[in-house]
Amino acid sequence: MSGVRVLAGTAKGAFVLSADGARKRWQVDGPFFGGWEVYHLKGAPAAPDRLYAAQWTAWHGQLIQRSDDGGRTWEPVGNLFTFDGHVGKHQWYDGSPRRWEFKRVWHLEPAPNDPDQVYAGVEDAALFRSSDGGQSWQELAGLRNHGTGPRWQPGAGGLCLHTILLDPHDSRRIIVAISAAGTFRTDDGGTTWRPINRGLRSDYLPDPDAEIGHCVHRIAAHPAAPDRLFMQKHWDVLRSDDGGAEWYEVSGNLPTDFGFVVEVHPHEPETVFVVPITSDSQHYPPGGQLRVYRSRSGGGEWEPLTRGLPQRDCYVNVLRDAMAVDSLEPCGVYFGTTGGQIYASADGGDSWAPIVRDLPRVYSVEVQTLR
Repeated sequence: MSGVRVLAGTAKGAFVLSADGARKRWQVDGPFFGGWEVYHLKGAPAAPDRLYAAQWTAWHGQLIQRSDDGGRTWEPVGNLFTFDGHVGKHQWYDGSPRRWEFKRVWHLEPAPNDPDQVYAGVEDAALFRSSDGGQSWQELAGLRNHGTGPRWQPGAGGLCLHTILLDPHDSRRIIVAISAAGTFRTDDGGTTWRPINRGLRSDYLPDPDAEIGHCVHRIAAHPAAPDRLFMQKHWDVLRSDDGGAEWYEVSGNLPTDFGFVVEVHPHEPETVFVVPITSDSQHYPPGGQLRVYRSRSGGGEWEPLTRGLPQRDCYVNVLRDAMAVDSLEPCGVYFGTTGGQIYASADGGDSWAPIVRDLPRVYSVEVQTLR
């Protein structure tokens, strides 16, 4: 029987939640790395039992762990703070000899067809790739050395590379998003990059239509239609139909177009989910009502999904990596909150129920569909 595995990274460890295809009864395992912040936990599509975790503490810094048995046991693999035995040998954007520091690994993205190849997005804004299951890492330095690099500025969460989209049909194409630099794309495997921010407008910038500097919160794409992208920006929900060459706003009738997450239905490329947040200074749902909004038309027209979600006195946030979908039919949708709840819908968002209520602050939610 098919099933799902929900992977949650939290402020005090990682959790693995499992259920069969009915998705009604859940087993919760963890915490793994209790007391460590786990910013991201993700499985390898090509090997369901291969998991990668990015963990951090103030005492020991950043570490990447790998599991080859679905999370039952873990081993530390290559540390992104060391390369060939040298610490911080990379130069800053301007080429000065000061030590380059990587504060955190924000996102891990295993390749769709190779469990040993995995990408890491870090703070300060750099992209790394491993071809040996995380044992060693090489920077794709063409991104950080892009000519606009000296003008990149951190968002409120730091200068973080938080989104990595790998085209399942073309391994040379990668799209990344950086807060607050914008969105970039390579078509040659990471050697050269170009900004893809045309159509983005940010009124807080000296030039609202600037080439770079936009605070992109999250990007999502449907695997069967990788040129169709959806973006949740600092303000605005946007769409691109040409791989990011041009963006246009699809916020439509949302109560607010500020938020952090955006996700695409696995079977319906025009069905999109977002979670509106009141504002950039009030990180909680409008009116204290936790609502997922769904568009079945690729944006513009949105409907609130409320059944099973708290509709009064709810002041949690949903962070940028904390929503995911499975590929079962009907589709399952999952999201975690800063209050420690993980909500699941087994009917494409029509109704919701909490899997758990009292986890630590949830940083990330990923899902594996097991067959």
